[in-house]
Amino acid sequence: NTPSGQTTFGIPNTVSQRRDRVELRRIIVLHYSLRWNMWRKAVAARCRLRSAEISGMFRSKHPLAIFALLMLGFPRAAAERPAYDVVLITVDTLRPDHLGCYGYTSIQTPHIDQLARAGARFTQAFTPVPITLPAHTSLLTGAFPLATGVHDFTGNRVSSGTATLARILHDHGYSTAAFIGAPVLDSRFGLNQGFDTYFDHFDLGGREEVHLDAIKRRGDQVVDEAQKWLKLNPRQPVFLWVHLYDPHAPYSPPEPYAGRYRGRPYDGEIAFADAQVGRLMDALTQLGLLEKSLVVLVSDHGESLGEHGEKTHGFFVYNATLHIACIVKVPGAAPRVVADEVSLVDVMPTVLQALRIPIPSSVQGRSLLSLVAGRSAENPSNLYAESYPPLLHFGWNLLRSLEWRGWKYIETTRPELYDTRTDPKELKSLFRTQQTVAQEMSNRLRVLVSRYTPATGAPATENAPTDLALLESLRSLGYIAVSTGTITDASGKVLPDPKDRIQVYELVSSALTDDEQGHYAESLRKLQQAEKTEPHSRTIRFLMAGDYYHLNDFPHAAAYYQSVLQLDPKNSVAAYYLGLSQLAPGDLDGAEHAFQHALELDPASFSAAF
Repeated sequence: NTPSGQTTFGIPNTVSQRRDRVELRRIIVLHYSLRWNMWRKAVAARCRLRSAEISGMFRSKHPLAIFALLMLGFPRAAAERPAYDVVLITVDTLRPDHLGCYGYTSIQTPHIDQLARAGARFTQAFTPVPITLPAHTSLLTGAFPLATGVHDFTGNRVSSGTATLARILHDHGYSTAAFIGAPVLDSRFGLNQGFDTYFDHFDLGGREEVHLDAIKRRGDQVVDEAQKWLKLNPRQPVFLWVHLYDPHAPYSPPEPYAGRYRGRPYDGEIAFADAQVGRLMDALTQLGLLEKSLVVLVSDHGESLGEHGEKTHGFFVYNATLHIACIVKVPGAAPRVVADEVSLVDVMPTVLQALRIPIPSSVQGRSLLSLVAGRSAENPSNLYAESYPPLLHFGWNLLRSLEWRGWKYIETTRPELYDTRTDPKELKSLFRTQQTVAQEMSNRLRVLVSRYTPATGAPATENAPTDLALLESLRSLGYIAVSTGTITDASGKVLPDPKDRIQVYELVSSALTDDEQGHYAESLRKLQQAEKTEPHSRTIRFLMAGDYYHLNDFPHAAAYYQSVLQLDPKNSVAAYYLGLSQLAPGDLDGAEHAFQHALELDPASFSAAF
């Protein structure tokens, strides 16, 4: 409505010139519309609106809306969320008491030590599960296995649509990439959700039966791939996850670490992994990224190294495998040592709060940002832990534990209670002499399990597993959940305590190692010894059948695969190998029937079909 001849934004206001001004506005809108797809994600992330909402503002063509939208592309005041890059380093199977920064003087880990001096080092951090896949699932979702449903290293997958750290950061404009050191974290298990790049390229040789946990990609190769990605100048900010699997058994460090730590190959693997952390830090420094990066280094679980009779991990829930390294470096935060008890599920909410990104309601951990900043925490972490492999693979009872105010309670057939302040190695159970404390800890564990397990739609038996998929799996194997944290077989007999079966477990583990190295006769000998204690174990029988097959003893192989199918009717791999065992001596009808059964169990089995 300005009078003719006056100017608006410097443009004369005659009638013809007003038409020119309208045309100019159309040209501006068209220009930015063409550029829209190139920077829509960045704009959406900056204002924390969904892309569809931003698109709606643009389609409105309202001058104020367009002006506000264009202004989002310019630097904003301090209220804007910090654009930190995020670097997550997970070192598999790393005991913190085998690092220099945690007081171990028999090893050199200068790069992890340097990171610890620059950040917050947590001395009492614990994993909820001592197995790689479920531990990393809890790390990247901020939820316990009770909620994720990932309890084990086989037959589990992270549900599609899960709010993972990568997915959230990706939705907020981050370039996301992961570089994986072992196929136990292969994308088939679902942790690739939200990653633009997920380098998990493992050649498994097309075999039906693969020991995934025995396959490694050396840490230097993992870091090589991460450095290549960084040098491509990905759109910033970035979320980079590097997984180093080297300390996982079997231990075989390269030189010079093998010679430097002769007789201590586990330490040699840790020292080698530390060198790769150093290479990654150097690359980030050279690219000018380290100073403005939020860096987290954690282990997924520890290693027993013979404590309590367990050589490696994945069986017991003692702190030899639950205690983990945890270092968090937030730009601008002073370095410190934090003695508060924290959980692996606390990492994700810590990162999100540091970035001022809302924490999803599915997260069960708590943010540690106040502790990183030197302030006291409002609420303590829940130190829940579990081990389901004794039940799922051997038919023994499961293990669940809770640590609280120096007490450690382990629930199983014969419960245990430890005062970790005076008995950090958990050698003397006080369950019988501290019944009041034991009952209180049992009640706390029951409440926590109930709180963090998704509702099943039906009342759960007290202290019983309530994961729907897990319950179905247990029922299919003939197990029934009962009170007091135990499982019974179909006859009502309480399942054995894992403490009473550790020798059998170690025999089977050793036999697996022999099998991986092609020593089938030695593997079979150990399994036969284990079978004397567990004559009806489907796992032992399945492994024995495999040894017989590799030794070309096809009649025994077929007999054992048939016995496995009697115990586990849905085992498609056993059905497939039964077919091969019958095919080799010329039983074509039997082989055809077995292959057909394998296809019925697993329609996607290419090998059984052809």
